[in-house]
Amino acid sequence: MALYRKYRPMGFDDIRGDQEVVAVLRAAVVQGKVAHAYLFAGGRGTGKTSMARILARSLGTSEQDIYEMDAASNRGIDEIRELREGVATLPFESKYKFYIIDEAHALTRDAWGALLKTLEEPPAHAIFVLATTELDRVPETILSRCQTFNFKKPSHETLKHLVLDVAKKEGASLEPAAAELIALMGEGAYRDTLGVLQKVLTLHGDPDASVGAGKKLTEAEVAKVVGAPAGGLVNSFLKALADKNIESALGAFQQAVAGGSEPKVFALLAVTKLRAVLLLRFAPKLKNSLAEQFGADDLNFLQGLAKEGVALNALLLAELLTALIEMNRAPLPQIPLELALYRALG
Repeated sequence: MALYRKYRPMGFDDIRGDQEVVAVLRAAVVQGKVAHAYLFAGGRGTGKTSMARILARSLGTSEQDIYEMDAASNRGIDEIRELREGVATLPFESKYKFYIIDEAHALTRDAWGALLKTLEEPPAHAIFVLATTELDRVPETILSRCQTFNFKKPSHETLKHLVLDVAKKEGASLEPAAAELIALMGEGAYRDTLGVLQKVLTLHGDPDASVGAGKKLTEAEVAKVVGAPAGGLVNSFLKALADKNIESALGAFQQAVAGGSEPKVFALLAVTKLRAVLLLRFAPKLKNSLAEQFGADDLNFLQGLAKEGVALNALLLAELLTALIEMNRAPLPQIPLELALYRALG
């Protein structure tokens, strides 16, 4: 079973983030003031569907009376008409029939119109949760009939602790820097983070792999699995930027790519470390919190750059961040980062 399904939270107490949402929904259940329509909005893998299922279970709804629909695949008026017919019938064995419509923004205009009538006058036994990653595509008429909750991306620390906890339950051990890298690769999503961890643990459990069972997985070993460059190459890249040496910076980048690293992963690590340099320069009191993210050697290196690398500034960080965002659209993912260097150092 996929880790994100195996370790999906089963109750309000298991939710790691969005405690404001948890508090409101828990209070609604306790006080018997549950609304008949909710809209959960937020990025992918942030726990919207998991929260919907927890709400359903907290109301004593059996699996037989929970209905999940993927609007990306069932987006037309015929599917909504079928849903409306089902809503009219009583639950099998629960007080409520609980409908979870995922990717709700994908519904067609006619489908929204058909659903609106049901949301305006829902039967007493029906509860709807609409989940979406694109709130701006949900019609105002629907928004006005739903209680809306915005789900935030989990913090880096939250994802790191999730990685360490799940790895331990799976019988594996990770060095803190390895967990940091997996959390970073998750890009702010619980599901994606556990997907990366599963990839790493698959190698960990392979008897033919270089990683032995019961051995602590290091950052370098995790980097090989996820296509991340060696930390030394990213540091060499930053040192070259600090020295305004574009040739050396390009050389470190090309060496990483030639060694099998993903350009986007290289850029992500470079942005993360450059951000740390600027935080150490302008907010040195954050050193202790950054020490939890970086190893001692890395932290000392970044502190040195914060003191001496004046060429490492906010404008350069903005250029690298723009390059990272544009890599998904570029015909060659290396090009945006190379252009950023030409603009910043050329």
